[in-house]
Amino acid sequence: MSGPCAEHVRDPGACAGVSRDPGASAVRTRLAWRRTGLSAAAVGLLAIRPAFRPGAGPAEWLVAAAAMVTWAAIIGIAMHRSAELRTRFPEPAPRAIRAYTVLVAALAVLGCWVVTL
Repeated sequence: MSGPCAEHVRDPGACAGVSRDPGASAVRTRLAWRRTGLSAAAVGLLAIRPAFRPGAGPAEWLVAAAAMVTWAAIIGIAMHRSAELRTRFPEPAPRAIRAYTVLVAALAVLGCWVVTL
């Protein structure tokens, strides 16, 4: 082999035909997705709390709905990514990571807004 092929640059064992053991990296990544989903659940539940107090108006209900939709999207992405990591070697997923980042930031903003109510 004179130089690395395109697959070799991303995956050092691809050109040599080496079977790869995903090892602990896939497990750690799945656990990280799960931890973030659990923290998002906590923030989401705290964000909907004002909607259940007496005299809650439409603004509180809209914030609660937005928090739950955001939380559901975060969990959906995490479950999809975890399923992918169980079946194959971890590969970069820039779209999933970007979407996850935007959703977590949106949930954090919603949580901060609820605290200031």
